[in-house]
Amino acid sequence: MLNRLTNALRGKVRLEVEGAFPERLLNLCAQRGILFWNVEWLEATRLRFTVTRQGAGAAIELGERAMCTVTRAGQAGLLVFLERFRRRYALLIGLALSLTAVCVLSQFVLTIQVEGNQTVPTAVILTELRRQGLRPGVFGPGLDEKTIRTKALLQLPELSWMSVNLYGTRAQVLVREATPEPEVVDETATGSVVARASGIITRMDTLNGEALVDVGDTVVAGETLISGTVHLDAPKYSELPDLGTLQVRAEGRVYARTWRTLVGELPLESPVKVYTGEEKTCWSATVLGQRFVFFGNSGIPFSKYDKISKVWELTLPGGQAMPLTVQRETHRAYETAAAALDPDAARQMLEEQLLEELKQAVGAGEVVSTDYTAVEEDGLLRVTLQAECTEEIGRFVPDENTQEKEADS
Repeated sequence: MLNRLTNALRGKVRLEVEGAFPERLLNLCAQRGILFWNVEWLEATRLRFTVTRQGAGAAIELGERAMCTVTRAGQAGLLVFLERFRRRYALLIGLALSLTAVCVLSQFVLTIQVEGNQTVPTAVILTELRRQGLRPGVFGPGLDEKTIRTKALLQLPELSWMSVNLYGTRAQVLVREATPEPEVVDETATGSVVARASGIITRMDTLNGEALVDVGDTVVAGETLISGTVHLDAPKYSELPDLGTLQVRAEGRVYARTWRTLVGELPLESPVKVYTGEEKTCWSATVLGQRFVFFGNSGIPFSKYDKISKVWELTLPGGQAMPLTVQRETHRAYETAAAALDPDAARQMLEEQLLEELKQAVGAGEVVSTDYTAVEEDGLLRVTLQAECTEEIGRFVPDENTQEKEADS
């Protein structure tokens, strides 16, 4: 197998010998050290054998001494194959340019892979790496991975560790996300728990402080539910006066039935787009981070238009994206005209928006019931949402002393 590969690389020639004693040529080749093999007798006075490309000329000269006629019956090998293209200059130039491009482009970063992130978006990490100089198309040997890693970590507090490794045209970025800091409650801050909404108390879990209301009481927004001022009573059966008060940080959960009213308005006549049929298409390509525009005049002649972009990205068979994209931008001109809205569709849209706003206001609470009313007046559709909810209404409010300390600090 190795001999076959060696002969294929250096080339071989098939010679045909005809004469009275063709075996004399074989003896002369053996004496001169000319390598030959695969001898095939065709007739008593004619045979064929194979020699190397370098030994073909000497074998033909020895054929004259052996009084034989030697002709070339065929040749093969890498050099023989390449000789076919020696006059095809365009092909040779293209081959040279291709080899040069492979050698040059292999020094540039073409793809960047980010691994290890779960909550931090990959786009955020790639954007920061671009600011630090690591992007598709950058010269790989000129990068300082340690400096890039250090500066990127300073700008991304969500990450605790990063490693930048270059493998030819691929940059691998390994990250480890930082453990979020737990919320620290300042136990020295005193204050009370007050109601953030009006309602009827359904449940109270007092952890610290003095409860001022009980289940079934009706409270209004801003009313104190759990006071941070704790009254210290004297011991039972004692004639001593009360021991005074103690300022603490009130803590607890207060749940209540609440009733909320939300209002939304929408004009029944709205401007809509009417396309005129005029369009302009622009083409561009982005290679290694550099954008090239294929049209001379980039100005858009329309005052009002929509831009529709479509991007084709070069990807490898495994799905890996390459830094080569072609983009087509289509600009469609339009004019605005007034159009009447469907009242039913407008009402449904307002109801969905109000319900979503209600859920955000309630948070972890529950919406028990909803009731919608709609009124058309002065070209407006007004929808009112009245809802009954069950939610936690307590919120901590620091007392004046704590606020003064925070202001002084």
